[in-house]
Amino acid sequence: MRKYLAECIGTMVLVILGCGTAMLVGCDSANGGGYILTALAFGLSIVAMAYSIGNISGCHINPAVSLGVLIKGGMSGKDFVGYLISQIIGAIIGSAILAGIFAMGGVEDMTGGLGTNGLAGVNGSAGAGLIVEIILTFIFVICILGVTSSKAGHGSFGGLVIGLALVGVHILGIGLTGTSVNPARSIGPALIAAFGGNPAPLSCLWVFIVGPFIGAALAALVYKGLEGAKK
Repeated sequence: MRKYLAECIGTMVLVILGCGTAMLVGCDSANGGGYILTALAFGLSIVAMAYSIGNISGCHINPAVSLGVLIKGGMSGKDFVGYLISQIIGAIIGSAILAGIFAMGGVEDMTGGLGTNGLAGVNGSAGAGLIVEIILTFIFVICILGVTSSKAGHGSFGGLVIGLALVGVHILGIGLTGTSVNPARSIGPALIAAFGGNPAPLSCLWVFIVGPFIGAALAALVYKGLEGAKK
């Protein structure tokens, strides 16, 4: 249970820091600085959690990452389900905390929906959004699988590399889909936003669940093939 609790806490922190920053600075195309700040917030939260709970749960804090690890053979199906549930609960808690803070403090949410993902950057095209999420998640997960491989030899620098990879995919993806690459990170804010009277993010939520899972599965299969070929 300790590793499930660690995943819950880690995902909560990711949502609070990442989505909270987006809510404060905004992520519209006219505010490019907001892109960088939000990307850094998500990436640095991964770095912080990697060195905090990485030795307990591996610091997946992302169902797509857990799926990639499962396909690669790094975890059991039981643990995958436990991680998935814990991560979603953590994201919901994190989103609820943000909603409470912003409501009580009278702070304007610059994203209009707790940092939820959307398709405005791709003109509402679910197909384009799906492709973006598949590609970005593929890049992120294959980086994680490579960095955490026993043969990688990155040692204590692994968490930093993974965090920087997340910064990179966010810099491109924020203007297109808000960058999910993490179903839990999308589910939590969308559910709390709907509970608060804004159900709009739920209409395209499936893109940010299906896309990351496909991207993660492809990354795991490709990495297994590359690793096998090297052997």
